[in-house]
Amino acid sequence: MTCGGCINAITRAVNSHDPQAKVAADLTLQTVSIETALDEGVARQVISDAGFPVL
Repeated sequence: MTCGGCINAITRAVNSHDPQAKVAADLTLQTVSIETALDEGVARQVISDAGFPVL
């Protein structure tokens, strides 16, 4: 995750499964926080499918 485009891609991916989800990212720390009704495993898979590693 290196730019605002990355954040937008993650946000779009998560919101496509949960339109009410809130996504916050910190480019300096390269972290994303998500408030969502999705199961954690599903959220991780959605982000991974969007092309971003999930640790």
